[in-house]
Amino acid sequence: MHLVESMAYVGQTPWHGLGNELARRQPLEVWAQQAGMNWHIQAGDVRYISQGDHLGSIHAFPGQKVLYRSDTKAPLSVVSDRFQVVQPEEILSFYKDLTEAGGYELETAGVLKGGRKLWALARTGQKAVLKGRDEVNGYLLLATACDGTLATTAQFTSVRVVCNNTLAIALGDGAGAVRVSHRSVFDPDSVKRQLGIAVSSWDSFMVRMKALADCKITDTAAEAFLCRVLTYPATADSGQPAINQGALKSVQGLYNGHGMGAEMGSAAGTAWGLLGAVTEFVDHHRRSRSTDHRLDAAWFGQGAAIKQKAWDEALKLVA
Repeated sequence: MHLVESMAYVGQTPWHGLGNELARRQPLEVWAQQAGMNWHIQAGDVRYISQGDHLGSIHAFPGQKVLYRSDTKAPLSVVSDRFQVVQPEEILSFYKDLTEAGGYELETAGVLKGGRKLWALARTGQKAVLKGRDEVNGYLLLATACDGTLATTAQFTSVRVVCNNTLAIALGDGAGAVRVSHRSVFDPDSVKRQLGIAVSSWDSFMVRMKALADCKITDTAAEAFLCRVLTYPATADSGQPAINQGALKSVQGLYNGHGMGAEMGSAAGTAWGLLGAVTEFVDHHRRSRSTDHRLDAAWFGQGAAIKQKAWDEALKLVA
């Protein structure tokens, strides 16, 4: 199932190809409407009907609450009474001062999984240009979920323009993101302080990008890199790790000239090109039930983990 009606964007069509197009610099109220985020998460008591007698009797489930959408009344999840909800409007309003005074611009926002996951992505204004006019822009992603699958997460992200590949940017302390548990009240000002909305993380990332673009890789080293990144962990059934041969073949093809931007001076035969091939595979080609499922995995799930592993392995090549 696509959730096209529940996303919005400005500028070029985003890499996931979904959403309603908006003119630039729209107020947050317009974003909420066009991104399918103009509703609230409400809570109600959890009750169930026992099957022991003819009519059944209704019982309460203490300590739990059901979360549901205010507009459609569709259920979202059952959580404990201690669960702290983050509303759709809080995700968008997080960017209010950043867009009004900080030079940020909202580019995409929306919901996934019928409203169980909410996110917005803003361009920070930071960018780098590698050899061959290979442009990479900086973004800030904020996402949350009300079904227990994701803490409220603020994450710097890069987007490579030529192919729209996304890659998480580590913060100054090496952590990938600032996460707020749903056992705590979401404090946007505290999150911004922890992020250190500044240039330090981007500057460090830019230095590493340029080092990867300058690092030439042999075919043997490239294959060894991909084997390390695209290996399934050992399971009780298999007893040992196994290389994902299908993914390996796909990524090798992207790296060897078939990927978007693969022939650029920054990417051809370099560690940066190898990393780009992995991120393009995850964002655009990895098998998925639908485009929005691929988006979810690329940012929050197994796809994000693969990209992080590729980044870590790439940095070892230039250490």
